[in-house]
Amino acid sequence: MLARGTGAVQAGAGANTASPPPSVPKTRLRLINATVSRGGAVLLGTLPFAAVAVAYLSASAQRLAVNANDKLLPSPAQMWSAFFDLATVPDKRSGDLILWADTYASLVRLFAGVGLATLVALLLGIAIGFIPRVRAFLLPFVTVVCVIPPLALLPILFIALGLGETAKITLIAIGVAPVMVRDIANRVMELPPELIAKAQTLGGNSWTMVLRLVLPQTMPRLITCVRLALGPAWLFLIAAEAIASTEGLGYRIFLVRRYLSMDVILPYVVWITLLAVATDWLLARLSHVVSPWAHPGSGK
Repeated sequence: MLARGTGAVQAGAGANTASPPPSVPKTRLRLINATVSRGGAVLLGTLPFAAVAVAYLSASAQRLAVNANDKLLPSPAQMWSAFFDLATVPDKRSGDLILWADTYASLVRLFAGVGLATLVALLLGIAIGFIPRVRAFLLPFVTVVCVIPPLALLPILFIALGLGETAKITLIAIGVAPVMVRDIANRVMELPPELIAKAQTLGGNSWTMVLRLVLPQTMPRLITCVRLALGPAWLFLIAAEAIASTEGLGYRIFLVRRYLSMDVILPYVVWITLLAVATDWLLARLSHVVSPWAHPGSGK
């Protein structure tokens, strides 16, 4: 009995002296390391649009409840009716469908101006970035031109080139080309010297290196430059059309503002936004097609 009692006491003493298992420290996930699922990203991206829509619908409903003829914040039905009429009902004087005529006129000016700026950026950017003598000759001039506010040149362009399409297209080209030239030149100057040395070792002359080395390396950046230039290009287009034009999206917005026609202005702004987003998306797809090596993670 004594031995069994002693053993029980020793067993109890051993149980009391056993150390508890070490607690695992709880790790806190840093905010910058938190990942977002695809569904979560879609939800988060939708929230700002939903917040703006809810705020507008609430404010519009309150104003229309006080005054049914209020023009400042029209209802979605009123905006859709005005937009649908502009898209489907021919104009009484010209017989044109106003929305499509304005869209065609604005897109022709926009693409002509951006296309001209892209060509200038490609030629001058590669020349400045790849040929030291051209760089010494043109880079200071381009740097100074970059800081000139393009809208300040609008009166000069209208005086020198008239009120036609040339002045509007030139304004867009002058507005976005200098920045694009500097960007492309910087991209060319960032090319690894080892690549250029290898090309020269293999017997490539300057023209061959431009075509087979510099141009492929520059193409993704050029498309990115065009995508970034679309916003300023739309700004210059709207400004030019607002001052001197007889058709175009910018012209229509500034024409109907005299009558407080927000049911036309707001749908036109949304339409311009959709056109800009679609153009940006097409350019992004073009970059993947032309230079798939520049988007290594796109195939995942």
